[in-house]
Amino acid sequence: MVSSVTIKPSTLIGKIQLQRVEEHTLFKFTDDLQSRMEKLLEKKKSDRLTLEEISELAAIGELDRIFTHINAMLLAQK
Repeated sequence: MVSSVTIKPSTLIGKIQLQRVEEHTLFKFTDDLQSRMEKLLEKKKSDRLTLEEISELAAIGELDRIFTHINAMLLAQK
C-alpha cells in the first residue's frame, strides 16, 4: 500500500516575509523557500521528484498563487 503525503500550504506560512517595494509592502518568500522551490522545479524537469517532494512543490505553488493574487490586489490600491 502506497501512502500519499499531503503538505498543506499553511505549514509554510512561516516562510513568508513582508518586503517593502517602493511605496508598497508585499508578501515574498524567504530566500530559503525560494531556493527550495527552484530546487524542486529543477528536479521536476528531470522527473526525479519523490511523492513527498511533489506534495511540497504543490503546496509552495499554491502559496505562490495566493500571495501573487494578494500582492496584485495591494498594488492595485492607489
